[in-house]
Amino acid sequence: MATSLSYYLREMARGEWLRKFLFVKTAPYETPPHFRDYPRLTGKECTHCLACMMICPTPGAIEVLKTENGWNPVIYPGHCIRCGLCVEACPEGVLMSGRILESQFYDNTGYASTFHITVDRVRCMRCGNCSVACPVNKEEDPQLAATGTGANDAVIMRVKGGELQILHEEKCTGCKTCEETCPNSAIRVARVVEAIHVPEEEG
Repeated sequence: MATSLSYYLREMARGEWLRKFLFVKTAPYETPPHFRDYPRLTGKECTHCLACMMICPTPGAIEVLKTENGWNPVIYPGHCIRCGLCVEACPEGVLMSGRILESQFYDNTGYASTFHITVDRVRCMRCGNCSVACPVNKEEDPQLAATGTGANDAVIMRVKGGELQILHEEKCTGCKTCEETCPNSAIRVARVVEAIHVPEEEG
């Protein structure tokens, strides 16, 4: 034990070791190409499509709020995991992080989102709250929103034949108003995200 200790003391007393220890220098930091920082605004106009919020995998990381200058995404660093999915999903290029937008531009890549609606037939009590509250349904059939009943099959969902039927799932925007309105938690909206190749614009 004493021999080992004396060896280390002699080694640490060498001038070369002391010089390296006291004047150590590390290589300058360079941001790697794959680095993704917290998303920040690019200055482009937000259209309030909520694609960023719908694709975000972390609850409470991003919120689109109304400001004096219009709609703007707000990032909460305490929740954001810097995955960059919101940047990639935004169709207007409102957000940026690292070199994501640059890579998407050169690779002609993007994301396409669709939504799948599932109804638990055991829990569903056919109250129609979901179909009345749905923002898309209100636009497609104002009568349904006003009276709770309607005969327009252009809506996303409605109670028909004693059952809640999903008629036009492709119109769903993923807002999940139906989920929040259902008293029995009988309806679920699942986001399906697919990476796509964006064709180059013909000039």
